[in-house]
Amino acid sequence: MKKTVLLVDVQNIYYTTRDAYARHFDYNRFWERATANRQVVKAIAYAVDRGDAKQRQFQAILRAIGFEVKLKPFIKRTDGSAKGDWDVGITLDAMEYARHADLLVLVSGDGDFALLVDRVRRDYGIPVEVYGVPAFTALALINAATEYMPVEGDLLLESPGRK
Repeated sequence: MKKTVLLVDVQNIYYTTRDAYARHFDYNRFWERATANRQVVKAIAYAVDRGDAKQRQFQAILRAIGFEVKLKPFIKRTDGSAKGDWDVGITLDAMEYARHADLLVLVSGDGDFALLVDRVRRDYGIPVEVYGVPAFTALALINAATEYMPVEGDLLLESPGRK
């Protein structure tokens, strides 16, 4: 079994699935697919913490699935803009854990990660699977990946009110 590291950019996948499909990412289905016949050596979901009860419940669900949840406080600037991305944290963890893995799985459409994917493939000689929403995944990231897995269909939860 391949030793596998899973890294999920929660904010990216939340907003891209919402904007593309008006639906949410199915973390359970993703876990089933990404871990089938694989040994998980590390699984981290990176999120922004707003401190509300609904978000704490979501974080508990992620932990129950098998993810370590890393939180960064949500920062609202005086100009109205917000800050809370995990790009550097994801990059550092990818470089740390890839050395102990046979496969890295990244869930994000952020093109900034194309350099990371190239580096992991070159320096550690392991494949990198990227999961992202097709309409919002940077072409550079798709091209850098060993395999691109579109987030669509059964990787999405049913919309409220749909059967």
